[in-house]
Amino acid sequence: MFKKLFSGLFGGEGSGAPNAGVNAADPVEYKGFFIISQPDQQSGQYRVSGWIKQPSDSGEPREHRFERSDMLPSRDACDAMMVTKAQRYIDEVGEAIFEPDPRQASH
Repeated sequence: MFKKLFSGLFGGEGSGAPNAGVNAADPVEYKGFFIISQPDQQSGQYRVSGWIKQPSDSGEPREHRFERSDMLPSRDACDAMMVTKAQRYIDEVGEAIFEPDPRQASH
């Protein structure tokens, strides 16, 4: 039920997702953000990755691609690790998640 609601709100699994063959997990709400695990499957293991999204006042969701180097043998363990790491990241960075990365800015 929630997956259908959130996929409509956020337009599915994210535009340009590199993991088009791996289904996204149901969103997990945390402090007004939605954490969506969509691991990258590599050599029989799963790499922690997905999306952190948040609805905006304009109606367009703000999104941040969240990728880590952690590899886990099961999808369930990977989804759980994604949520844990994303929650920690949200606690540390907050709204700044959606600001442009200064390392990517041209000089």
